[in-house]
Amino acid sequence: MTRFTQGIRSLVAAAAFAAATLVALPAWAAEPLVDVGWVKQNAGADGVVIIDARPSTDYLRGHIPGAVNTNYGKDGWRVKDNGVPGVFPKDTGKLAELIGGLGINNATHVVLVAPGSSSSDMGIATRMYWTFKVLGHDNVSVLNGGMKAYLSEVDDQKKPVNPLEKGAAKPTAKTFNVALREAMLVDGAAVQAAIDAGAMPVDNRTHDQFLGVNRHPASKASGTIPGSVNLPQSWMTENGGGNFRNADTLKKLYAAAGVPTEGAQVNFCNTGHWASIGWFVSSELLGNKDAMLYDGSMTAWTAEGKPMEASISTN
Repeated sequence: MTRFTQGIRSLVAAAAFAAATLVALPAWAAEPLVDVGWVKQNAGADGVVIIDARPSTDYLRGHIPGAVNTNYGKDGWRVKDNGVPGVFPKDTGKLAELIGGLGINNATHVVLVAPGSSSSDMGIATRMYWTFKVLGHDNVSVLNGGMKAYLSEVDDQKKPVNPLEKGAAKPTAKTFNVALREAMLVDGAAVQAAIDAGAMPVDNRTHDQFLGVNRHPASKASGTIPGSVNLPQSWMTENGGGNFRNADTLKKLYAAAGVPTEGAQVNFCNTGHWASIGWFVSSELLGNKDAMLYDGSMTAWTAEGKPMEASISTN
């Protein structure tokens, strides 16, 4: 074998190895937020799937061209487990089947669209975003402002100018493989251990629930996790709407609440919905990768009879 032949074979082997390595790598991490302009440019593009998580009646009347629809509350994104509502499903196979049925595989850039009328409903997108991350899929984004932002551009007759499509999209099912990040799934014991090790518990609920004045119907006790700091999820968006505040403003709000933008942090609420907004801002927008989401939150914590503290007792 000549040196030339050996060199060619080495190059071919190197190329094959590089190709195999690229295939083995997980999907790249997308920007956590995209705007309406990005969506208009990329809707319908190969490798992009837009998930419209609004009620089906609204979706059918008009949606971003090519967008698929899912029911956040009923399709299996969150389940009830041992009486605790809204937790990540243990059976990830069903979740993978749901995602694949929406035309998504592991190379797809997923864009999540919430209604966008309030900070709370943006939690639909942030909780689904967290779910994709737990499943090992990093190529996922949230439409800033949700569908309300997409519909806000109107003509002189107040009619939306951005393209809309009626009826239901019919995606071709694909295979979505789960690469579960178990470290992102924390239970009450793990939360307590993290707090004992110095993590800050951040309560993303309303101030009245934090104080113990009111509580979620599924919670067994009023108050909050001992040592918690209150940072309501409604602070994260402009006037409590669907548009997230810029990073500089968010940092000022965190400072006002006494919440650092770095270091171990446990975001919680009642069922892990509002907390996903807090986690999304801390982890994805401010870059604190030591932030974690406790999806069982107060309903799971109180069901286990764990310690509570309340500034105001209404009993």
